[in-house]
Amino acid sequence: MIEQILTRKNLLQAMRQVQKNHGSAGVDHMPVTKLSELLSIDKEELTGQVRSGKYLPNPILGVEIPKGNGKMRLLGIPTVTDRLLQQAVLQVINARFEFEFSDNSFGFRPNKSLHQAVLKAQEYINDGFQYIVDIDLKTFFDEVDHSHLMQLLYRKITCRKTLRLIRKWLRSPIQINGTLVKRRKGVPQGSPLSPLLSNIMLHELDRELERKSLRFIRYGDDFSIYMKSEAAARKVGNSTYKFLKSKLKLTINREKSGIRRPHQFTILGFGFVPTYVKGGRRANISW
Repeated sequence: MIEQILTRKNLLQAMRQVQKNHGSAGVDHMPVTKLSELLSIDKEELTGQVRSGKYLPNPILGVEIPKGNGKMRLLGIPTVTDRLLQQAVLQVINARFEFEFSDNSFGFRPNKSLHQAVLKAQEYINDGFQYIVDIDLKTFFDEVDHSHLMQLLYRKITCRKTLRLIRKWLRSPIQINGTLVKRRKGVPQGSPLSPLLSNIMLHELDRELERKSLRFIRYGDDFSIYMKSEAAARKVGNSTYKFLKSKLKLTINREKSGIRRPHQFTILGFGFVPTYVKGGRRANISW
């Protein structure tokens, strides 16, 4: 697999994607405009280091951005070189996981979108599933357990060099205000691999909800479950909390989680208002 990742064609495709995404420079201050020069001058040295296992990722640059609720979110910005290699890995391994992901997972996937997730929520509500288990994962990207994630990756990736490379990225320290901080858990937001890694981790939740034949929607780490009664919603909410805590080692933000009715609920920035249609009262999206 590592040879497939390091082919000229795959690296050029990765370079174009990283340049298309723009993004800030990492700790080495190298801009994305320098990637063409890197591949033309230092490609053999770079790929040789990756093949031999001697490649060491640079620290991640920690940058705080506003969340919109008065709080800040810490983004981790890898160097351009690491973004290039992560994108190259993503292009090769993504297909190994994508085909088994749930139809109810809408985030960071080809041919899936935020609007599809909102319309699916509308469909559930209109079908009478109007007790919504709304769960907020507490700082999900900071809490991902590395050992569990690597076990999930090992199911589909047998190339040890690729796995070691991913593990190095997971363990890269983050530089915050000039100070290096060790990382033993979490997936930094801001890297090309983080959306896929989050979907791989939370696919375990999707499988559990599908095993119970529940109606749910997940977009990244935002998810909600739709039930017909408050009692059923409470039961499902409690069992989901236990699953997240015991199996995935993730914590629910209880202050932001709860059972909602459609008029109290927002999904990905969209809310619901009751409207009257011929034949009954139904909930539609208010755009």
